[in-house]
Amino acid sequence: MQPDMNQLLGNLAKMQNEMQKLQAELAKTKVEGTAGNGAVAISCNGDLEFTGVKIKPEAVDPEDIGMLEDLILTAIKDACAKAKAAGEKQAMQNLGSILPNGMGGF
Repeated sequence: MQPDMNQLLGNLAKMQNEMQKLQAELAKTKVEGTAGNGAVAISCNGDLEFTGVKIKPEAVDPEDIGMLEDLILTAIKDACAKAKAAGEKQAMQNLGSILPNGMGGF
């Protein structure tokens, strides 16, 4: 038995609509990546637009700029990983709500 094309197109339209909602929600999601037990903190949203950098004074050692650079890079990677995880979680929630029985009748 072939799938109902109208149903398939309807499911596709729902998925597109949910993806647009997901992108809007992700833009509002705030995450913070940290390194060095909070010595460096990087803030961003789910779209990976970076919104802030905080560096505690004790993280700044003029004799070891390389360590500060490593902390900043680690905090950025942590923020990106958290934003990605938030996006994946939200995507699964949204898709689960529009795909009955896990596959939308496919």
